Amino acid sequence: MSRFVEGVDRRQPTLLPECLDDYVAAENPVRVIDVFVDELELRGLGFEVTAAATGRPGYHPATLLKLYVYGYLNKVQSSRRLEREAGRNVELMWLTGRLAPDHKTIADFRKDNGPAIQAACAQFVVLCRQIGLFGAALVAIDGSKFKAVNTRDKNFTPYKLKKRLEQVAEHIAGYLNDLDTADRQEGETIEARSDRLKEKVERLREQMRMLQAMEAQVDASADGQVSLTDPDARAMATSGRGSGIVGYNVQSAVDAEHHLIVAHDVVMTGSDRQQLSSMAGKAKDALGVDELNVLADRGYFSGEEILSCEAMGVTAYVPRPQTSGAKADGRFGKQDFVYLPDQDVYRCPTGALLPRHMTTVEKGMTLHRYWDLASCQNCALKPQCTPSKERRVTRWEHEAVVDALQIRMDRRPGAMRQRRRTVEHPFGTIKAWMGSTHFLMRRLPNVKTEIGLHILAYNLKRVIAIMGAQPLMAAIRT
Repeated sequence: MSRFVEGVDRRQPTLLPECLDDYVAAENPVRVIDVFVDELELRGLGFEVTAAATGRPGYHPATLLKLYVYGYLNKVQSSRRLEREAGRNVELMWLTGRLAPDHKTIADFRKDNGPAIQAACAQFVVLCRQIGLFGAALVAIDGSKFKAVNTRDKNFTPYKLKKRLEQVAEHIAGYLNDLDTADRQEGETIEARSDRLKEKVERLREQMRMLQAMEAQVDASADGQVSLTDPDARAMATSGRGSGIVGYNVQSAVDAEHHLIVAHDVVMTGSDRQQLSSMAGKAKDALGVDELNVLADRGYFSGEEILSCEAMGVTAYVPRPQTSGAKADGRFGKQDFVYLPDQDVYRCPTGALLPRHMTTVEKGMTLHRYWDLASCQNCALKPQCTPSKERRVTRWEHEAVVDALQIRMDRRPGAMRQRRRTVEHPFGTIKAWMGSTHFLMRRLPNVKTEIGLHILAYNLKRVIAIMGAQPLMAAIRT
């Protein structure tokens, strides 16, 4: 005879209540969170661990930090949702000792302890290094755009203002034409329609005045942008469809062996071009190595950044972007000219030698110019090379560093495939956890705190999958 399993009667009293610890399995990640936070030196990280002598008793920072780490590990980032979960979630009851702070206390803790929370998140990377989870000194660096609490309509740039002013002026002219037409007609409905048109015209004129006032603010800003909801958020282009987002550029360096995020940063610029040496230095310090290999996409290519990496013991693998206008027009590009260092000349595709004629300084870079007028005038391939009198080749004084980079890239053809499978998955995972709204907090310092908690949650879940909860807890305790 088949039957269904029946549960316990809700109204049945129990003589001896079960222990709350019995509801939390030995491999439950919540136990890892408890051990990790308990082993932190909270005072040294910047938390206030001394209770006030007066007033109501406060919550210990360890309790609130555990609450947040659990929330970010389980896709519950809102302070109001954490408040609800603390009163009904058995795991959180176990973790906090059945304490249930209100949402204002929870939110204020994250807002007021940003640097300390970021330091606590960084401690887990130190732990991973001590355990030995970082293998060969190889990381992949990438950046991704994350939405801020600021819509595109609340972000202003000179181009956007120009377009919006044109649209408003066009709408005003259209309504005025409709109003002229209505004035030539008669009837009760026409009078009501004229009143509505006048109201629309007045609202548009008010919007025009607001946009004109905004022009002065945009001109006065350092980067030509103004965001109203989150002043630090910036309009950034994305590789997908649409006109981009208003948000932040999150940088990360991911270990190539276990795909753990070893270093991260949040910047307000949409370009990655100036971030390579900074992120490589953070990753090198986090790994505690003297030499480091770094993989990055062509968006990071910059001669100065690669030179800075070389100076700090970082070997970069970055593909060089093909930006030659001559190559796009079907003519010889710079890569078709071979530099001969022993003679300090370039050899052109026909074998002629182009000596150095001049040196200039542009944007702080010392550039050498090479050409040979006589060879170009008698060259049969000149139409395939240049429309000018002679072909000039420019060489940066430190271009030997870039040449060495190109040789490394040629010897390692799978470097970019390895970069993609290393660094792009963590970003996708974190964005899936965050949801469509992405960041919940405003201003750059708060956003850095929020992404730090997300990265701690990602690394924590990743290490539990690699080692298991019990071995990880044993490693934390030792």
